[in-house]
Amino acid sequence: MYKFSIITPTLNQSKYIRQTIESVLSQDYENKELIVVDGGSSDGTQDILKEYKEIKWISEPDSGAANALNKGFNMADGDIIAWLNSDDYYDKNAIRLIANVFGTDENIDLVYGNLTFVDEDGKVLFYNTTEEYKLDTLVRKCADIVRQPCTFFKKELLLRTGFLDESLKCVFDYDLFIRLLRFARPKHIDVNIAFYRDYKDTLTRKFIRRQGSEIIKVSRRNGARIYDKIVLSSFVKKVLFPDFFY
Repeated sequence: MYKFSIITPTLNQSKYIRQTIESVLSQDYENKELIVVDGGSSDGTQDILKEYKEIKWISEPDSGAANALNKGFNMADGDIIAWLNSDDYYDKNAIRLIANVFGTDENIDLVYGNLTFVDEDGKVLFYNTTEEYKLDTLVRKCADIVRQPCTFFKKELLLRTGFLDESLKCVFDYDLFIRLLRFARPKHIDVNIAFYRDYKDTLTRKFIRRQGSEIIKVSRRNGARIYDKIVLSSFVKKVLFPDFFY
């Protein structure tokens, strides 16, 4: 039976983190661990973490989410890795569904499902069927198909491709997924796996211009041309006119 390691980076998310933790611990799959990496919260997050003897956690300053996640990756001893931000949460039986797919073919090393977008209060905004992960699409067309909360990958694949680039503050997941897909044998399952909380204070919303600039940087260093859709779209929608499009 595969062991799952779920990494949750957090900073001052006491409003949401209990639901995140409970969504992992309540999964109908026993061979799992939750690792919470807190950046030194001052809002009572640590008091919540102390209530849960079942989880691993540390609290210390970090240089951002990518740095926190890399700490968590180093702490993980599972066969399958995923990360779940501290304002997101899993659907029921998500881990068992993912484990079953890994179990059908030992060559599969990355599995992803679908995602439901919710607001601050958990009200459903819309259900998203994840677009097929293709390297060319990520590099040349669109970075926004990355659905990190509902994606799981083998630790050996992560070790092969390297951890997160900590110089990136917004699109470290996009950069990692490009590297993963250069080697991965992915599999999509058409079922909801997680809930993504979308609101104005998310990292993506707060730093949309920086996100656009980083997408251009990462896509270009992976072979995107200046006239490719991903470069032009990111520049217009995210760098020049984010208030209009978002």
